Amino acid sequence: MFRLGKLPAPLLRELLAQYEGTRDSRVVVGPGIGMDAAAIDFGTRYVLAKTDPITLVGEEVGAYALTINANDLATMGARPRWFLVTILLPPRTTKRGVFRLMAQLDRECRRLRVALCGGHTEITDAVTRPVVVGSLLGECPREQLISTAGARPGDVILLTKGIPIEAVSILAREKTDELRRHYSGRFVSRCRRYLADPGISVVRDAQVAMRAGGVHAMHDPTEGGLSSALYELAEAAGVGVLVEEAAIRVLPEGAKLCAHFDLNPLGAIASGALLICAEPESEGVILRRLSRAGIQAMRIGTVVPSGDGVRMRAKRGRVHPMPRFLVDEIARLFSTSRRRPAPRAKNRRGNRLPNTAS
Repeated sequence: MFRLGKLPAPLLRELLAQYEGTRDSRVVVGPGIGMDAAAIDFGTRYVLAKTDPITLVGEEVGAYALTINANDLATMGARPRWFLVTILLPPRTTKRGVFRLMAQLDRECRRLRVALCGGHTEITDAVTRPVVVGSLLGECPREQLISTAGARPGDVILLTKGIPIEAVSILAREKTDELRRHYSGRFVSRCRRYLADPGISVVRDAQVAMRAGGVHAMHDPTEGGLSSALYELAEAAGVGVLVEEAAIRVLPEGAKLCAHFDLNPLGAIASGALLICAEPESEGVILRRLSRAGIQAMRIGTVVPSGDGVRMRAKRGRVHPMPRFLVDEIARLFSTSRRRPAPRAKNRRGNRLPNTAS
């Protein structure tokens, strides 16, 4: 029996090795652990293709669908251009609900200047709430293409904004009633606004970093959070990682909500943050450019040789393997029906990072 979330990496690795379809020399970046999108050679330019479903949220599902797909193209240096979407709706869906979802898609397409150019809609009892599967195409000059596999030993690892932005937004929208029993309406509203502020999009983050120069790889921490993203990056590039726990910015609202629900921020879905691996000489320029653009960023670690593994230096100085999560912390929360106890006072202040990793 599988847990909710992504297929386990070992199984996915086995599947990709066994089932590869027809080989095509024009596919310059294909499927792989930690690879954000496919890249196809179209002469002077590469066309990039990405598909991703939105399954964890019911609200703003249209906005999530485009943004999450656009993030993965941006991490490879591409400009998102053409969007196709499959919308699966449960029985008893109202006309108003359909218009609301399409309005969300339209708003995000206009914001990112992306053409909504096709797709499919269906009412089906196979789903109990709206499921949106997006497929996004983009393009970039040949010399601009990068991938998660480009990280090199000696690179600095930068993180924009902080974690776990998407987890905060999801929890605030899916657990609104519970949170209002424990926190002020203003606090809950602020958490709900995390979708836009600080926002789950990293398109601008990636564009600013690329223009600064010296970037070897970027990766978008989605399901499984920052921890899974670092493991994916290490596998894709054949490198190791050493991260400083003290340098990782856990946003205040994220710390409170994770403590309330007994989640580890390192393993909670973290779209909105961007991992950037760059040559050390470019660190200052990238950080300054991001700061001028209003994007907070920090150095959280270094790329090391593969034999060193994926490790984290704790705040007290001890180096140990980065915690791994069999399932995203948000998915784990939603998969259990047991009632959780009210948070203790120290949790409400967000001072504790529960050790729920496996």
